[in-house]
This record gives sequence, C-alpha cells and structure tokens, in this order.
Amino acid sequence: MIPVPAVPPAPPADAAAIERVRRWIDAASKVTVLTGAGISTESGIPDFRGPQGVWTTNPKAEKLSDIRYYVADPEVRRLAWQSRLAHPAWTAQPNRGHRALATLETRGKLHALITQNIDGLHQKAGNTPGRVIEVHGTVLFVACLDCDWRGPMERVAARLHAGEADPPCSECGGILKSDTISFGQSLKPGVIERAMRCAQECDLMLAVGSTLQVYPVASVVPLSKRFDAKLVIVNAQPTPFDDIADAVIAGSIGEVLPAICGA
Repeated sequence: MIPVPAVPPAPPADAAAIERVRRWIDAASKVTVLTGAGISTESGIPDFRGPQGVWTTNPKAEKLSDIRYYVADPEVRRLAWQSRLAHPAWTAQPNRGHRALATLETRGKLHALITQNIDGLHQKAGNTPGRVIEVHGTVLFVACLDCDWRGPMERVAARLHAGEADPPCSECGGILKSDTISFGQSLKPGVIERAMRCAQECDLMLAVGSTLQVYPVASVVPLSKRFDAKLVIVNAQPTPFDDIADAVIAGSIGEVLPAICGA
C-alpha cells in the first residue's frame, strides 16, 4: 500500500474572510472551481509536493510518473501497476470539502469544476461528471498508448491479480497505462481548452488545495482575473497568485468549503 503521511493540522481560518467569501458566492452566478491534491488529503490520499507529499518523502516515486521511463523500462511499468493497485483512490471516500462542492452545484452556482486530481472523488461526492474537467485524467480508467483503446481499470486489475505483471493491450498488444497524464505527455487539447473557456466565463474563481505551480492548468487563475472574476484561494501553503487574489484563506479545506459554499 502507498503510505499515507499524517496531515498536519491546518491553522485556524480567518472568520471574517470566510464570511466575506460566503457573501461573494451567494451573489455569484457562475463559480468555476479549480481543485488540487490538497482537497483529497483529508480523504487519506497524499499529495505530491506538500511537506509530506509522495514525491517529497520518496523522490524515486516521481520516476513512475514519467512517460519516458514508463515506455522504455518494463520494470518501471511493473512497479507502476503495483502502485495503481495500491492507490488509496479505490477505498477513499469524499470528505466535507468534496461534498461542499457538490452542494455548490445543487445550489445552481457551479459553472465548472476543473480538477488536477485523478481520484474521481468529486463525482463520488455527487458532482455531475459532465461538469467535472479532469485535466490530468483519471486512475479509474486505462488507455492504450498505441491504439487509443480505453476501458475501466477493473478489467486490467483483474489481469494483474491473475498474475500478469505488465499486461499488454488485448486489442493490439501495445502498452497499457492508467488514463492519467504523466510527465512528458501532452494534455488533451479539448480538455484544457474547455478549462480555459470556463475560467473566462466565470464571475468567481475558487482555487482549492493547489500549489498553482503546474502549467498550463495554473494559468486559469490569472486568466479568470483578466476577465474580471473575483479570485479566492483556499490552500495551506502560499501560492504564486496570493498577491492578485481577492481573498486567501489558509485553513482546513473540510471546514472552510462547507462554510463558504453553504453546505
């Protein structure tokens, strides 16, 4: 299993800022949300770049997420498949932060939910799949790098449990991989274009649990500001865009989001 580091307690959130943002959301008609790994840590899924992140505590783990090593080295693929089988996304449950964003949708406020996460917890919490933009893909599906076949991860997981260490594509014999974006892979153009468009269309951008250091997805934040949206950042650590935000809240996401989303 992937070890899940203890999540350090978040600092107390600014009550005045929470009330101010709650009023902004009440007044907004189109809220676009960007979520990063920080929203899922309270569900037991470790982030990557945080103080206790997967890559911070085990730099070798980053190699499994590099397409160059994955394609060239069967041993890397075998280790990557074992990592996928042990991924906490299979048993994780949405937390109060995820459910608050589902409530935002039921209130008719959510324009789009752009996520860097691959765990499927937004959909599991109740957000409409068509409203969730998974810019880095999903661990719940598998794709062939050669013929573009795509199917549920359960099919390949069954083959792994049956003893195949590096199962090839059953359609063409090519290399299979979780349907996620690795280092060295390009984002799907239609997906990132939709994310950019939703950033331009919103009147409030809510960035949650992201370091806002991974591009091009991080660029939706300043883009929304250029199109006159209010910008709210909820994150435990500082981000590069704190200075242009209308509000920055450092606190437990599971406590802050229900308070500002009316959940």
